[in-house]
Amino acid sequence: MKLTWILVADNTRARIFSADTPSSPLEEIEDFSHAEGRLHDREITSDLPGKIKSVGAGGHAFEQPTDPKKHEAENFARNVAQYMEDAHNAHKFEQLLIVSEPSFLGLLRHQLPDQIKKLVQFELDKNITTLSAADIRQHLPQYLPNL
Repeated sequence: MKLTWILVADNTRARIFSADTPSSPLEEIEDFSHAEGRLHDREITSDLPGKIKSVGAGGHAFEQPTDPKKHEAENFARNVAQYMEDAHNAHKFEQLLIVSEPSFLGLLRHQLPDQIKKLVQFELDKNITTLSAADIRQHLPQYLPNL
């Protein structure tokens, strides 16, 4: 069987598992945490938005061009994608299965390099990062792809 990794992720955590055979249990090999993804917007931004004065009566609050939580999720997706690329370049896996919270899955797809995208054999849009390895295995096909 090809060296298979299973990436289970959301915007605050990414776990990587391996499987020895298509029907074997999962073995966790890495667990990343992104604490910034759990913060509230007000904790991520350093200060309250400023005010913009307009000609005439009053002014209005300045709005940030991007949502701070989305920005942190994009940063985490970029870090996970970089880790996956480095691991692939070190010949640690040959095929990849991804289980991710739906919006984070979209961010991962955008960040993963084409060489890694070609290795993805299965995707599932579910947030199951907090489950045990045995419970995560139940969400995968009975026999993992062996292409």
